[in-house]
Amino acid sequence: MSTRNALRQSTISHIASTRPLNKNIDYQAAPLEEIYGELVFGEETMRSYLPANVFQRLQATIHEGTPLDPQLADIVANAMKEWAVNKGTTHYTHWFQPMTGLTAEKHDAFLTPSGPGRIINEFSGKMLIKGESDASSFPSGGIRTTFEARGYTAWDPRSPVFLKESLNGKTLCIPTAFCSYTGECLDRKTPLLRSTQALSQQALRILRLFGNNRATHVNVALGIEQEYFLIDRQFFLQRPDLVNTGRTLFGARPPKGQEMGDHYYGSIRGRILAFMMDVEKRLYRLGIPLKTRHNEVAPAQFELAPLYEEANIAIDHNMLIMEILRGVARDHGMVCLLHEKPFKGVNGSGKHNNWSLQDSEGNNLLDPGDTPQENAQFLVYLCATARAVHKYASLIRIGSATASNDHRLGAHEAPPAILSMFLGNELMEVVEGIIAGTQSKGKQREFMRIGVSALPALPRDATDRNRTSPVAFTGNKFEFRSPGSLQSAAPITFLVNTAVTEALDAYATILEAAVAEGTPFLDAVNKLLREEFAAHAPVLFAGDSYSTAWPKEAEKRGLPNLRNSVDAIELFNTDEHIALLSRYGVLSPREVHSRRDILLDEYITVLMIEAQVALEMGRTLILPPSLSWQRKLAETIGSLRKAGCDEGVWETHQLQLDRVNRHVRDLMIALDRLDEELPRCMEIKGSVVEKARFCRDLLLPVMTACRAEADALESLVDDARWPLPKYRELLWIY
Repeated sequence: MSTRNALRQSTISHIASTRPLNKNIDYQAAPLEEIYGELVFGEETMRSYLPANVFQRLQATIHEGTPLDPQLADIVANAMKEWAVNKGTTHYTHWFQPMTGLTAEKHDAFLTPSGPGRIINEFSGKMLIKGESDASSFPSGGIRTTFEARGYTAWDPRSPVFLKESLNGKTLCIPTAFCSYTGECLDRKTPLLRSTQALSQQALRILRLFGNNRATHVNVALGIEQEYFLIDRQFFLQRPDLVNTGRTLFGARPPKGQEMGDHYYGSIRGRILAFMMDVEKRLYRLGIPLKTRHNEVAPAQFELAPLYEEANIAIDHNMLIMEILRGVARDHGMVCLLHEKPFKGVNGSGKHNNWSLQDSEGNNLLDPGDTPQENAQFLVYLCATARAVHKYASLIRIGSATASNDHRLGAHEAPPAILSMFLGNELMEVVEGIIAGTQSKGKQREFMRIGVSALPALPRDATDRNRTSPVAFTGNKFEFRSPGSLQSAAPITFLVNTAVTEALDAYATILEAAVAEGTPFLDAVNKLLREEFAAHAPVLFAGDSYSTAWPKEAEKRGLPNLRNSVDAIELFNTDEHIALLSRYGVLSPREVHSRRDILLDEYITVLMIEAQVALEMGRTLILPPSLSWQRKLAETIGSLRKAGCDEGVWETHQLQLDRVNRHVRDLMIALDRLDEELPRCMEIKGSVVEKARFCRDLLLPVMTACRAEADALESLVDDARWPLPKYRELLWIY
């Protein structure tokens, strides 16, 4: 047995004896109601640390968006510092979300010298409101060069300040926006905030037309489902591809994957449940309203989901969730894989974004009520969303465009790259009635009777769930299913927000003009809905989006099918998209161009890293045992022939050797070609678009060819010689 195979076997023995990590979580000793949000500078904490008038003015900033008086900043900062120090904190950081896809932080101590050998804790309003970072070291798409280093972080008072715990202490984290010295945004938060503000302005115009003069603003509400994989850390460390890329670049299909459907919603293993409970407690203390946990479809795959929150906070919380999932997994001897497709042949992971609109009084503007056909206000917001998805499908598609998510989209486990919208039977009947000029009568609430007298009659929902639809209406919200598990939810959210803003702006303008001309308001609404639903009906689709017929039908409807990220991203800076984003102040033309280049650079970098890892693994980990087994088979055949065995005895060995010979030869050819293409990709002198296309069209196919041969060899080579943990181990032993 080889040394590396012995390591595989010892790892399996270790996992077999591993016990769940007991963190002694006791909700009787410390009830959830008491610990929830204890690490957050939330409303009750503010009330106890701030003067009443300062508290009220800060609340107005948080809830209404009114500018914070800079003169109050010192008082607020001192209160934050006192609270944090009382919790054992020594440092603070401006916590931001650069275009790396991760969060960033630079820690500074509160301490300030106050005399020889003496210090005091100090935190001023200036320190709270503004921080400084080296902007040249973060992706900027040409906005900043290496010698232009200054960047700023600006406090976002609408997202709660929190304490991040580590082994030896706590750090005060202040959510911030991140911008360049020139004022251009370099992060994911800023365009989200801008888009929410723009949408609120246009959504209020619609509310005012319907007579609502009470609402002061409209928020985007977001519920983000998070899928992830867990594998044992010792297996992870034996896989260079997982360590360096987050996915397995090689790996033969296991005898059992998800075919039995026995993992989905199955009983949660003790080790995994201990991990989940540990995650939950940490998130509860951060005020993150986690609601759901369960096994997902693929083996070793799981999901969690919080309740709805304002989009800005929900996205900040999701970034924290991903960070805590990774950290807690390490504590439990596991690794949390957030890559969209870590394992070929089983379902990948998504981040379903449940999107809706809510006014300042807490009313869901996408709630159809019991009689949606009579709810004209709801129908206007519904129609605006349909227009947004139809008219700006190519732009919204960019929100889920990454090299890693390309492995998942359209793979019959996630929606296709074609954006369509599912409304359900009841709403489709209403919409069709509006287009035809007939009044839908609606339907009485139906009940399902299961046929067992002891079981209650269950109310039937107004619509089924279409899990193949990229944008599905699920009762009072739209579920955007295309974002990948590793992505920030901010890009697709601010792009959807902006597209809906344009629709609401157009509708408000049409209705205001009609009313000014003397048209009865409801008559104007009915005309608008009839024309707009008819114009955007092509985006409404209730069928199977996985079917082979759908792409052809979508093409007839004029719906774009951007099958890969390069095709999508290169459309970011079209005149239409730039005009839309700049019109509502979400992104300037220069910011649009920079983001396009950042996304394409990221795509190139991911593929280049994967190709180099694949080349190294192929030559140093896969070829050696394959060649060794090839030699062993040849020696065995030679021995049998020399011993005078009948031809039929050694002929079967020869067939096996022929298979190994063929795959070894083809693997070596594919690896040599990959070795040739890599320098070409590095040296290409064209635009970033041309380089991205080159990587997509040349590197990806060659890596696929390398994998096909390596996976075939994995199924032929003596298991005792194979160095890498196999799928049957990675997915089922934990």
